[in-house]
Amino acid sequence: MTTRNRKSITFKAMKNPVAESLVSWYSVNKRHLPWRETRDPYLIWLSEVILQQTRVNQGLEYYRRFVEAFPVVFDLAGAAETEVLKLWQGLGYYSRARNLHKTAKIIVGNHSGKFPETSSGLLKLPGIGNYTAAAIASICFDEAAPVVDGNVIRVVSRLFGIAENAQTPGGYKQIAHIMHELMEGFAPSLFNQAVMEFGALQCVPNSPACHQCSLQPQCFAFANGLVQQLPVKKSKPEVTVRYFNYLVITITKADGDCILLRKRTGKDIWHNLYDFPAVENSRELITDQDLTSSDAGNLLPTDFSILGISGRYTHLLTHRRIIAKFFRIHISSEMAPMQNHYWVKVADLPGYPVPRLIDRYLHEHPLCTLVIQHRMKQ
Repeated sequence: MTTRNRKSITFKAMKNPVAESLVSWYSVNKRHLPWRETRDPYLIWLSEVILQQTRVNQGLEYYRRFVEAFPVVFDLAGAAETEVLKLWQGLGYYSRARNLHKTAKIIVGNHSGKFPETSSGLLKLPGIGNYTAAAIASICFDEAAPVVDGNVIRVVSRLFGIAENAQTPGGYKQIAHIMHELMEGFAPSLFNQAVMEFGALQCVPNSPACHQCSLQPQCFAFANGLVQQLPVKKSKPEVTVRYFNYLVITITKADGDCILLRKRTGKDIWHNLYDFPAVENSRELITDQDLTSSDAGNLLPTDFSILGISGRYTHLLTHRRIIAKFFRIHISSEMAPMQNHYWVKVADLPGYPVPRLIDRYLHEHPLCTLVIQHRMKQ
């Protein structure tokens, strides 16, 4: 693949024509989004963290929920972590929700509710990396800090023929350098958002409409037939497979129907979220005949009823594939207490943050229906 290197790229002193075209395109084509109507660093930070996880159409609903629940940073700082994780539920990468909460506490406790006004100051906060710091600093405080996200990498790599992987220090520095040069003569907020929006709507990853693109005459990738080859991507890591055999255990107590939840507190996936007691198998899922002979038997009392067994569920994470099965079980006598396991009223279950896999199962197998069916059999 023939591409340019950094030394071959030159810029005019002010208002490079490529930059002017990007800003002109943005003025006509930009989407009207709530976080573009404000320079409040709290709201910009919230939107940027959410949009790292999802597309705008889905992220918009999460943004609105968070703003409604926590209108200002003091509200977020004072919330319980469980409440924050519940609102984040479905976005994945829950460490970002925990960092969101942690940073809010620091902003309130150490900075009287005010965000640092420089990218270097913002970088000291948990969960804020180069991209988020640059976005907040440029949009809210007019710092000439170039943003480098996936959209920006794609646009710059194609326009200027960048052969180096932007995930490497050298590749990142090269993209940031070009962005900084292009930004000269423009408001940093305007220019950064123009490039990101161009990548989101026009210079998309697959099959971009190059023949309808205003920057086509200046695009190195189009001229050299490299649109689908740029940007250069790093090889994907190997995906590991894990098998989860979930025990969905209910019991009828004096104060109502309860279900046993497990809080995931270890250094594994879904930290501080809730799922069900489970037996993990390294090779395959177990059957109902295996319940008493496997490790699952150690979790159950002698008197239990299997009310149903789900089909096979597949859940994809970044580097893992989870294969799961759910055994619906009702017990008559309470089990011995287990660490990080809690009996929760079935009616209160919607208030607990759970992984998307568990949420999907609960939507397909409502537990209230499960308990009613069991009572009718008695």
